[in-house]
Amino acid sequence: MTEYVVRFLIGGAVVSAFAMLGDVLRPKSFAGLFGAAPSVALATLGIAAYQHGPTYAALQGTAMMAGAIALAVYSVVVCQLLMRTRLRALSATLLALVVWLIVAFGVLSLVGGGQT
Repeated sequence: MTEYVVRFLIGGAVVSAFAMLGDVLRPKSFAGLFGAAPSVALATLGIAAYQHGPTYAALQGTAMMAGAIALAVYSVVVCQLLMRTRLRALSATLLALVVWLIVAFGVLSLVGGGQT
């Protein structure tokens, strides 16, 4: 239970910091970009490093980066499927999910993300 409270407090503080950063930067759309995901990731990595050590946190960070790369590729593929092939949104996202899995596990295998 205390882990959730700590994650909530750290996440909230980092969300506020990123929101202030996003408010200073232009365009204002950066505020949403810097809002939730980086703060939750940083809070999670901080807790992982505290509870399990830096090696475990590094492994988690590598997995987060692989997921982010895969998400970027997934987003491009979904956009291309929607615009070029005129697929419905559900079909495009399900097809692109396969691409996301291939890219995520491919990046992890390239960097040795499964080894401790």
